[in-house]
Amino acid sequence: MTARTSAVVARLGEDFLTEAFGRTHRVLPGADDDLSALMGWDRLGWDDLNDLLARHRLEPPRLRLSADGEVIPQDAYTAPLVTRRSTVWQRLHPAALHDQLTNGATLVIDAIDELHDGVRYLASALEAALRTQVQVNAYASWTGREGFGVHWDDHDVVVVQISGAKRWKVYGPTRISPMHQDVAEPEVPPEKPVDEFVLTPGDMLYLTRGWWHSVAASEGERSLHLTCGLTTTTGADLLIWLSEKLRTEEIVRADLPRFGTQADKQEFVGALRGLLAKELESGNLIDRYAEHRDATERVRLRPSLPFVSEVAADANVTVEMLTTRHTLASDENGNAVLTAGGETWTFAPAARPLLDRLTGPGRYQLRDLVYGTGLSLTQAASIITELVKGQVVSAGSIW
Repeated sequence: MTARTSAVVARLGEDFLTEAFGRTHRVLPGADDDLSALMGWDRLGWDDLNDLLARHRLEPPRLRLSADGEVIPQDAYTAPLVTRRSTVWQRLHPAALHDQLTNGATLVIDAIDELHDGVRYLASALEAALRTQVQVNAYASWTGREGFGVHWDDHDVVVVQISGAKRWKVYGPTRISPMHQDVAEPEVPPEKPVDEFVLTPGDMLYLTRGWWHSVAASEGERSLHLTCGLTTTTGADLLIWLSEKLRTEEIVRADLPRFGTQADKQEFVGALRGLLAKELESGNLIDRYAEHRDATERVRLRPSLPFVSEVAADANVTVEMLTTRHTLASDENGNAVLTAGGETWTFAPAARPLLDRLTGPGRYQLRDLVYGTGLSLTQAASIITELVKGQVVSAGSIW
């Protein structure tokens, strides 16, 4: 377990996976200092938020304002700007933005983990600990007006309070484990909350999907928090994967006997039943599917300019692993086998010490990766080049 992962696991609690995950909500009191452990050296703050809004052309739905469960039209806080190439984009109008926020709007930035290193650090730790893809959204509000009303999410969330305070009301579920594309309409929320609490800087909250809740900065101070959305892994996902896996079987690829006799149809269904029963009774189906999910995780985007063809054998080159659920093992010949981002690489045993370091958290200079391994910078650069081509590692020229 890496340092970043252990910090997240420590906050969630040792019994989190067995007692809370997918079952209930859990409030995890903390302190402002805990944010440094969760986000590393680059804690998110108000100045960071200002910089993101000023330096990026964020437009709906990536950037949006919401109040009382309704999205505020973009032209209420932006102004059109015509570029010299005659293209038009909606630029933030600070005064109008401030007015909307003063009047109770909540500001939302989706996928802020793609824009801020500290938030990416947090997301990566959660991905490694909970073995699922994570997207982090930022929410900023200034009044007791609710941005989204009483609602539920179709995925579990881990909330981290960054600044100020926010009051939460949790009402519980009316439908267990709802899905994004569900087969039933949601019922009305319960009238009375089952829990009510205020999160302050460093506090965390875990909330399972389908639990109705409402949120407001009603404590007389502004609020900034992160909501880390966890990708679900359901029985429907497993069945979809299994249907793809069974395409290797001739009977699965065959046409349905729609115009055959009843006996033909029963024989066909019986053959499918046998294949499914064999897989379902194997005893390790869920573990195999989990391994597949880990091995094919989506890789976080980071190009490796200026190295477009190969990584230079330069001690100052910096290198970073872009996956969080990779596996590193040894085969029967002692070779190092790395699986990441849907691909597998096999390297000579001498590469194992370098890969052990590389697959840990953080960025490394090439000199650190080769220190004490017996590998030359040229050999190390060759290994890194292969992984850069596979898009699971990034390399840069300056620390």
